[in-house]
Amino acid sequence: MHIDILTLFPEMFTGVIESSILKKAQDKNKFTYQLVNFREYAQNKHQKVDDYPYGGGAGMVLTPQPIFDAVEAVKKERSSKPRVILMCPQGETFTQKKAEELVQEDHLIFICGHYEGFDERIRTHLVNDEISIGDYVLTGGELGAMVVMDSVIRLLPNVLGNEASAPQDSFSSGLLEHPHYTRPAEFRGMKVPEVLLSGDHGKIAAWRKEQSLKRTYERRKDLLNNSKLTIDEKSIVKD
Repeated sequence: MHIDILTLFPEMFTGVIESSILKKAQDKNKFTYQLVNFREYAQNKHQKVDDYPYGGGAGMVLTPQPIFDAVEAVKKERSSKPRVILMCPQGETFTQKKAEELVQEDHLIFICGHYEGFDERIRTHLVNDEISIGDYVLTGGELGAMVVMDSVIRLLPNVLGNEASAPQDSFSSGLLEHPHYTRPAEFRGMKVPEVLLSGDHGKIAAWRKEQSLKRTYERRKDLLNNSKLTIDEKSIVKD
């Protein structure tokens, strides 16, 4: 996978991309990236990328020319057809399902905005997806792009140390993940559930499924409405 990130603040990404799992993924040649400051594509002498909105109103709006030219330039560098993503609070709320969809792509382009918003022609004629990471507004799209990138890259083959980790994550199955315990078996009077110490993998799997359903019911009951539960799972939820 190759990722192009169009931003006015490329320095924001270095610490995130060059650390932890994302750094390990690069070391394994699982993805490459390029930080593109679209200010460099502005055609005016002051490299201005925003202007006042037609009709009046507060704030400045990003103009289409630098962003169109930047996207067209990075497209020419690669033969694959990219998926162009606009980070925007008005976009589709990002989910694990969307991450699983995006990881199938060979080339992603993220557009990170600032100021009051984008010229509407960027939305309607340039991008494939508008993505939001939640119902709140950030200073710019950079943090949102980092969140989406991390979520997608960790799903690439052989990026995580244990290939079973990603499918068991919360939301991957449509449910929240079961509780986890590790050593010691007793800590300050708090004990690990006996079933996890039993060595009976069948009972452990049943306990984890029950706990996953219970946790989802208690914390995110809305997820159960969209899950295809078995008869046994429906019985657990009912209890």
